[in-house]
Amino acid sequence: MGENGGEVEVIHLWSSPRSASTSLMYSFAQRDDTEVLDEPLYANFLRVTGAERPYREDLLSKLESDGNKVVKEIIFGPGQKKYRFCKHMASHRLPGLTDELMKKGKHCILIRNPLDVLTSYNKVIPPSLTDLGYCSMVSIYSDLCGGGKPPPVIDSDLLQEDPEATLRGLCDDLGIPFQAAMLRWESGPKPFDGMWAPYWYKNTHKSTGFEPPRKYPSPFPSSLYNLLEQSSAFYNLLKRYVRQTTTRSFNPKLPVPDNEKLLSWVGDEIVPRESAKVSVFDSVVQGGDAVWEGLRIYNGKIFKLEEHLDRLFDSAKALAFSNVPTREYVKEAIFKTLIRNGMFNNAHIRLTLTRGKKVTSGMSPAFNLYGCTLIVLAEWKPPVYDNERGINLVTATTRRNSPNNLDSKIHHNNLLNNILAKIEGNNSDADDAIMLDKDGYVSETNATNIFLVKKGRVATPSADYCLPGITRATVMELVVKENLVLVERHISLSEFHTADEVFTTGTMGELSPVIKIDGRIVGNGRVGPVTQRLQKAYANLTAESGVPIPTYQQT
Repeated sequence: MGENGGEVEVIHLWSSPRSASTSLMYSFAQRDDTEVLDEPLYANFLRVTGAERPYREDLLSKLESDGNKVVKEIIFGPGQKKYRFCKHMASHRLPGLTDELMKKGKHCILIRNPLDVLTSYNKVIPPSLTDLGYCSMVSIYSDLCGGGKPPPVIDSDLLQEDPEATLRGLCDDLGIPFQAAMLRWESGPKPFDGMWAPYWYKNTHKSTGFEPPRKYPSPFPSSLYNLLEQSSAFYNLLKRYVRQTTTRSFNPKLPVPDNEKLLSWVGDEIVPRESAKVSVFDSVVQGGDAVWEGLRIYNGKIFKLEEHLDRLFDSAKALAFSNVPTREYVKEAIFKTLIRNGMFNNAHIRLTLTRGKKVTSGMSPAFNLYGCTLIVLAEWKPPVYDNERGINLVTATTRRNSPNNLDSKIHHNNLLNNILAKIEGNNSDADDAIMLDKDGYVSETNATNIFLVKKGRVATPSADYCLPGITRATVMELVVKENLVLVERHISLSEFHTADEVFTTGTMGELSPVIKIDGRIVGNGRVGPVTQRLQKAYANLTAESGVPIPTYQQT
């Protein structure tokens, strides 16, 4: 193929202007099996759109401006080599072009941060959203995916930071061998440069390879802010599909793969996972200034919804939140989020209410003039602990907050105290860490309430320093219903070390048996009979009660 004027295999590169597209074209031109074309559809673009360029008339007089002729006779015309690399601006793909353009050959997309593209482009010509081509690249990506051939996406910054790894990855995706010659070229103009090269390629002509990105950027013109907002949405969408390299990863593995395509409620709308963000001016970012609840869904019902909402609103009131949404509004947001996700069982919600966005950064709630921000984050999430074989705990040196400092009755988002304890647990390869109060009595773990069983009697620490959890209260009621003796008092650590049984409680993990604390085996090292009895009672309760999710029909 491609030898002596035969058929060639075409590689289409679609990009925005002012990316590394010209450098990438120079790179492919170094291959011994590839010829290159520089923006062959440019004249068609100028003819159809009427766009003004300094070289417009000269270009139209010398180059073929019938796009379909270009596609048939130039892009897919006979060649001398095996491959033909066509550098395209995404904006040059216009309606009316033959479908053959997208159906034949291999395609790839090169993206660059619009902050850099706009700053650079504006130095030559005032940009427009059409010129930038981000929406066109999204359309190209979508159409190719619809045809069953999702194109590789590469980022200019990664190409410049690690050219060899990025080029190897691109060649692998295109199904062609990598050639080391692609990494270097001679400086100066090239015979295959387009007529527009004197206007756009000055810096590239000085290069002999992929230049690393500038350490410090140029100031961004505020007049282009609206264009930045519009193009950033498309850029961020494409950025999700950038091929991972050895130096950077955009797509870490999720604990539950089904959570990759979630819909979350943020503010007043439901958005896809990657768009579920709050403002950098939001109080939860500025100071952890928010309250939250964990909700679990069983068989089309939300367990203890009203109790959790009671605590959410109590916490918001204790923190003097203003413009708090109504209870009905919060419930509707929860229902809509679950329904949109089709989550009716084995799911968990992290419900957050922040003090809201500020008009300027700072601590004072006087800056919060927008009202609260509501977040409903629903995930597929089974209980997070091993509730059949049990878990291992260690005691943290980090003490639980005193009510003198920050009252744990407020279910707030300032969780550094708990996180420090969790770090100690992680460092000891434990599931969680027990936290003591200032006097050395057990308070709770970093994430759950805790109970012990001794000679058939069930005891749990007084809620002086810990959150009196809703699951804790539910289990305390079950203890009484099961005709067991319940005691709430100060409990020392040694009592947990010598207990017959220990278990923790929480919405996220339900009832979790503890089989080891600080290296000491609890009881006989197995899930005890009282714990099993309460687990069964709790499972029965969650199966029977809860607030139904509208539209759910049990099959």
